[in-house]
Amino acid sequence: MIRALVLNVTYEPLSVVAGRRAAVLVLTERADIVHEGDEVLHSERLSLPVPSVVRLRTLVKVPYQRHLSVSRRGVLARDAHRCQYCGSRAETVDHVVPRSRGGGHSWDNVVAACRPCNLRKADRSLRDCGLRLRVAPGPPRRTLWVTTAVDAVPALWEPYLTAA
Repeated sequence: MIRALVLNVTYEPLSVVAGRRAAVLVLTERADIVHEGDEVLHSERLSLPVPSVVRLRTLVKVPYQRHLSVSRRGVLARDAHRCQYCGSRAETVDHVVPRSRGGGHSWDNVVAACRPCNLRKADRSLRDCGLRLRVAPGPPRRTLWVTTAVDAVPALWEPYLTAA
């Protein structure tokens, strides 16, 4: 599925939508194409390149900071799919302080882990099992929601996401 990044008038990233929805925004003159994608939508009288990045023509006020819930996909994206105990490829998530011992399900307590490290740690504390964290867990950067919306962030989107 083709996805498009929607920017506010101020070039602040707002959301990720389907390429077809981005084309509708352009056709209804609610948005302008910033970058075109590789594919083209055809109708009887019109051919329109599928937008990769669109910028809205009117300002959309965002009254709140985007809150990203803790999810497996989000934790793996934050930790770059690397085990926070040994550095190998991570397939699961682990609670640093186990939930059975009072640990919460928050960004500060959940890390990516490979299966062997997750099994080794099990329901114990780090001190009990002899493991150390490579990086202390924390909340993700502000634009992680884009990474969870698409599998791989296109290179065309990078300048808009790093500026935010």
